[in-house]
Amino acid sequence: QVQLVESGGGSVQAGGSLRLSCVASGYTSSVNCMHWFRRAPGKEREGVASIYASGGTTYYADSVKGRATISQDSAENTVYLQMNSLKPEDTAMYYCAADSASSDYICRLQSERVVAGYWGQGTLVTVSS
Repeated sequence: QVQLVESGGGSVQAGGSLRLSCVASGYTSSVNCMHWFRRAPGKEREGVASIYASGGTTYYADSVKGRATISQDSAENTVYLQMNSLKPEDTAMYYCAADSASSDYICRLQSERVVAGYWGQGTLVTVSS
């Protein structure tokens, strides 16, 4: 089992920045693909960004490309999502998730299909105009 705990959410004005953190614990060696997903009010959950630990390949949804950076600190078992130039449409519950993947392509597919074996409880991001 892998436990994921997110933090860093909050309220920010449009144009601002936030850094979300996700600390993994438990059997962390069993996962090598880390994701950030989000669910906006009235919308389905969607992939935001992913990182494939084996090589560090990253993947971003078009909606956040150029404004988001996913990174990891393997020593601390922590994954970050830096979000800049935030927009009201970024308002959502952000979830950290993890799974194993045999390649960065599979890791990306997990993000696109919004599937992962382990999920955190989420952290709320509210962006006001």
